[in-house]
Amino acid sequence: MWYRVLVARYGEDDGNINDGGSTTSTWWRNLLSIKEGVGEGDGSWFDDDIQREVGDGVGTLFCWDAWLEGGTLESRYCLLFYLSINKTVNVSDMYLLGWGGR
Repeated sequence: MWYRVLVARYGEDDGNINDGGSTTSTWWRNLLSIKEGVGEGDGSWFDDDIQREVGDGVGTLFCWDAWLEGGTLESRYCLLFYLSINKTVNVSDMYLLGWGGR
């Protein structure tokens, strides 16, 4: 539900919620700075320490969400990401297309 609320308020590009520009709330600006690791040394502690439970895969984006160790598929395999047609497909749909483990 929160994802939909934030997308309605700030918009979305390629599966990522926009930063909101100059009209953003203080709360959202602070949350974005946490995600970027502001004040916590090197790296992005938020992304590095958050884990995702995929479940049925409907709420997990195949390329954009860090659902495997080592980050997002977009960052690890950027050429394949660039060549992909649907960059916002979820894990469930990729499984249904035959990308599931055997």
